[in-house]
Amino acid sequence: MTKKSRGLFSKRSRNLARHHKPSKLRVRDLIKNFEVGERVAIVPKGGFNDIPHPRYRGRVGVVEEKRGSAYVVKLRMMAATKTLIVPARHLEKA
Repeated sequence: MTKKSRGLFSKRSRNLARHHKPSKLRVRDLIKNFEVGERVAIVPKGGFNDIPHPRYRGRVGVVEEKRGSAYVVKLRMMAATKTLIVPARHLEKA
């Protein structure tokens, strides 16, 4: 019998809660604007509902485009190039 996945934060939620208490969001965190080509850091804020995967915490990437209220961020991890769609509240200028 195979084991079922228990979700994205199956063995991480306790660790995340211990070191990163979900912060209260301010209005300025929700209405951030970034330009195409700007360097941004991925900093998860708020609850766990739309948070980026913990492996991308603190990574710096470049904004490629705006998609709805989120941004497409291109970043390099080792030799790979990743493209993420991240809500503006989880981004900060780097």
